[in-house]
Amino acid sequence: MSLSDLMTSWGSIYANHAVIRTFVTFAHVGGLIAGGGLAIATDRSVLSLASHDPASQRSLLQAIHGAHRVVAVSLALVALSGVLLFASDADTFLYSRFFWIKMGLVVLLVVNGAVLWWAERRATAGDQLAWRTLRVTALASITLWLLTTLGGVALPNIG
Repeated sequence: MSLSDLMTSWGSIYANHAVIRTFVTFAHVGGLIAGGGLAIATDRSVLSLASHDPASQRSLLQAIHGAHRVVAVSLALVALSGVLLFASDADTFLYSRFFWIKMGLVVLLVVNGAVLWWAERRATAGDQLAWRTLRVTALASITLWLLTTLGGVALPNIG
């Protein structure tokens, strides 16, 4: 069975089973809410930290570290469900400008997350300059999560 045949079969299953469509869409939106929500809440904490108090910084770094796994698992769920959504109607998505804009935003979100992870490691090691990077990546993260969500909403509505 070729990839094309597999995608055609999946598209038919997806189109004809409301329960499957519901669960795939829920995995995509639920992953976005869980990962994006936690990331935005953590980013807000980074942007709100006004103190250079080591105890406050340590506590925030622990929160950032704890958020990484949840955000990464959520992004994996979003990616997996996104592949299933793409495969359900590849001909439409393949030629959609909004789809490719959204994919570009997702790539930027992942790169920003890697920079944030690197800055968190540096800050944990005592590098005070890393806090500036954490603030910049937090602001970028909030922006990218919201723009990615907008792209996802625009995709089925505008094309």
